[in-house]
Amino acid sequence: MKIKCVITDDEPMARKGLRGYIDKIEFLTLIGECEDAIQLNAMLKTRQVDLIFLDIEMPEMTGIELLSNLTNSPKVIIVSAYEQYALKGYEFDVVDYLLKPVSFDRFLKSVNRVHDLFQTEQKEGDDYIFVKSDKQLKKIMFKDILFIESMENYVIIQTTSSKEVVYTTLKQIYESLPSNIFYQTHRSYIVNINQINAIDGNQLNINSYKIPVARNFKDEIFHLILNNRLIS
Repeated sequence: MKIKCVITDDEPMARKGLRGYIDKIEFLTLIGECEDAIQLNAMLKTRQVDLIFLDIEMPEMTGIELLSNLTNSPKVIIVSAYEQYALKGYEFDVVDYLLKPVSFDRFLKSVNRVHDLFQTEQKEGDDYIFVKSDKQLKKIMFKDILFIESMENYVIIQTTSSKEVVYTTLKQIYESLPSNIFYQTHRSYIVNINQINAIDGNQLNINSYKIPVARNFKDEIFHLILNNRLIS
C-alpha cells in the first residue's frame, strides 16, 4: 500500500525537511508540495490525496480555516510551530499534531499511525475492485483472485472463474489491493495468499498453476506462509 501525500507549508526549509523524511518511508509517496492553503485547495480538486502534512500559520488562509471548508478531507497531520492550535486541530479529526522542529522519530510514529488507520479501514471496507476488461467495467471479488501476472503494459487477473486482461501496470494494481491478502512473489506476479495450495521448491501451487518466487522475495514470502499459516 502506498499513501499519497502532500506537504503544505509556506517555509521552504520546513518543506525540505518533511520531504527528506518522506523519502525515507517506503509506504509514503510525495505527489506534491504547496506553499499555502489556497494552492492545496486547488490541488485537492484535481489529485487523489491520502494524507496532508499541513502547516497552520500561512498567508491568506490558515490551515485551520482550510480544514473548516473541506468536506471528505484526506487524513491530516498538522505540522506547526504553535502548540496553541492543537485542540482546535483535533476538532477537525486530524491524525496527529507535530510541533516544529520535528524529529524523525516523532515523524515515524505519526506516519505509522496513519498506515495502521488505512490498514484497518481497508480490512473493514470494500472487498472487491472494478477493472476495465474487454471494454467493460467488471467487478472482481478479492477472494476470487488467484494471482495477477504482468504482461508489459497489461496485467492478467486470473480468478477462480475467468481471466481478465487489464491495461495497467503490476505496480499500479498492487497499490489498490489489500496488503494483508496480496503479496508480490516475483517482478511479474502477485498472489492471493489465501489461494496457495502448496510450496514446491521455488514455486507456489495455486490450483493448477505454478507461480515462481524470485530470490529477493523468497525469504519474506516463505516466512509469512510458514510462520503464520503452518499448523504442526
